[in-house]
Amino acid sequence: MGDIAPRELISLANDEGNSVTANVLGRDPGWSAGLNAEIVVRTPFVSGRINLVLSTSKLEGWADALNRLDSGEDIAWMEWDRGPSISIQLTGERDCPEVVVEDESGSMVTVRVPLVLPDDWIADHRQRLQQVTDHWIPMLSA
Repeated sequence: MGDIAPRELISLANDEGNSVTANVLGRDPGWSAGLNAEIVVRTPFVSGRINLVLSTSKLEGWADALNRLDSGEDIAWMEWDRGPSISIQLTGERDCPEVVVEDESGSMVTVRVPLVLPDDWIADHRQRLQQVTDHWIPMLSA
């Protein structure tokens, strides 16, 4: 890994130009137990980004979400927190996985992004999570 801080916690994309990413931007200057992050949505039709703060408990929630996805369950990550949430429906309205990014408490906008994902995407995201937690969590204080 070297000196490069892992940024991409989530990177879901397909060949049609649809993508949803969650990127760690660095430590939150106002909260020593938080990380500045952003969710970025890109499609040929709509694009946007929203800021959020990640904590150790939110990263643990993402680990739990990955386990549930691996067992075939749809998930909603961060849905009970203030700020944006990400849901993944393994079989969405278009008979393929869909990622739903919702900002109910802020802009009140919801974006549904259909994605065809590779078979190993959950294992890839477990590895991303491990890299993020190994690098960033020791820098945070409770």
